[in-house]
Amino acid sequence: MALGQRLELKQGQGLVITPQLQQAIKLLQLSNLELEAVIETELERNPLLQRDDSDPAPDGAAPDGAESEAPVKDDSGESRELDLGDRDAMAANSDLDASASDVYGDEAPTVRERESVVSDSGEGPIVDWSKAGKGGGSFDGDDEGLERALTREKTLHEHLTDQALIAHFSAPEMAIAQILIDAVDDAGYMRVPLAEIADRLGCELTLVEKVLATCQGFEPTGIMAQSVPECLKLQLIERNRFDPAMAALIDNLELLARRDLGALRKACAVDDEDLSEMIAELKSLNPRPGAAFDAEPSQTVIPDVFVRADAQGGWRIDLNSDTLPRVLVDQKYHAKVATSARSDSEKTYLNECLTQANWLIKSLDQRARTILKVSAEIVRQQDAFFVYGVEYLRPLNLKTVADAVGMHESTISRVTSNKYVATPRGVFELKFFFTSSIASSDGTSAHSAEAVRHKIKHLIDGEKTSGEILSDDRIVEILKEAGVDIARRTVAKYREALRIPSSVERKRAIK
Repeated sequence: MALGQRLELKQGQGLVITPQLQQAIKLLQLSNLELEAVIETELERNPLLQRDDSDPAPDGAAPDGAESEAPVKDDSGESRELDLGDRDAMAANSDLDASASDVYGDEAPTVRERESVVSDSGEGPIVDWSKAGKGGGSFDGDDEGLERALTREKTLHEHLTDQALIAHFSAPEMAIAQILIDAVDDAGYMRVPLAEIADRLGCELTLVEKVLATCQGFEPTGIMAQSVPECLKLQLIERNRFDPAMAALIDNLELLARRDLGALRKACAVDDEDLSEMIAELKSLNPRPGAAFDAEPSQTVIPDVFVRADAQGGWRIDLNSDTLPRVLVDQKYHAKVATSARSDSEKTYLNECLTQANWLIKSLDQRARTILKVSAEIVRQQDAFFVYGVEYLRPLNLKTVADAVGMHESTISRVTSNKYVATPRGVFELKFFFTSSIASSDGTSAHSAEAVRHKIKHLIDGEKTSGEILSDDRIVEILKEAGVDIARRTVAKYREALRIPSSVERKRAIK
């Protein structure tokens, strides 16, 4: 077979990510602080861009002042009104992952005299992304960002979150754990009253206390204590040294501070030698367990979206106009400079600046509308949470929201990363509302993981009356008969999370 060179023409289809589309995708996943940094850079680089110093739109105004309403149905099936951004504009929203022409059309956007835009996401300096620990990144300098992420030390918040992810919490418990971890200060203490957290999340105080008790077993020992005595107590329990004498010493720390050894001996009912050993052991404990981690500069979370109850019993979703960068194209300056441009290079540079400025404004506008649209759908899906509390979080994944709003899952992931929503129950990241689910064997609606855990516990609790010890395989069969499609290893995982022994161990306990 002879080898040779020849010319051929081939026709094919491919996805080309243009610089403009890269910019739109990048802006979509940025936090509000990172977006502000990007805007500042563009203002310095592009002479045709200028900051809009006019009075911002009223709180919650959507881009271009557009507003509309969409019905939301609660658990009773009754329609409720939900305020959204411009319905026509949102219906025309397209997926940022498709192509540049799909997002903005074949023609560059026209110059707009005034563009107010809303924003709040994150992706400025790569180092900020790595600190967030949420993934993501920019199109430039990914290698540098990865290197920094791999070499830096974990923060206390990340360290506790990693342990919470493997603690086998149910969906409501994981939500509570996230709130508790967020409330931990740099020293490792819980400074927010548990009753306040329970009231905000609409759940029982006992459930919050249960989750906190599990979290207090995380490393470092003594973490998430509500007081210094409790912190020391947790460390002593871990060392198996919390006896009645130590408990009395912990309860009388004010005597130790005054060096009233006589009163301490009487309170602890020990002699001088034992008291000296107890004080020495107490000094070996760490009253600030969180201090071992590098403290990040505290940054106030500024919500991108507000969710408010309206007078009709529905929910009003508004963008936070205070966080939106307001930039516009200086048409007067462009007209003045365009007439004086003589060389081709000057005209080319001016046209590039104009195109980039238009694309930036359009991208910011698209970003704001996309955040509003996705947030509205999340509120619609998780309406029961806002009404009844954390235990009523529904199973929700990226695909469900993506199908509902007509976007790609990766777009939903970018939109919900580092975006926060202020609700009557507190400030949450949008990813907070995505919970796992267990599929139904009969094709009907899915079951929440928490409901399945309760069914497993109920079945095992019933062994005392039936006398039959259920194996994991038998539990799988019973659940499938009840319409729950679940694997045996999942049953075993949930059973271990409930701290229930295996069927073999339960049989031995009966004998």
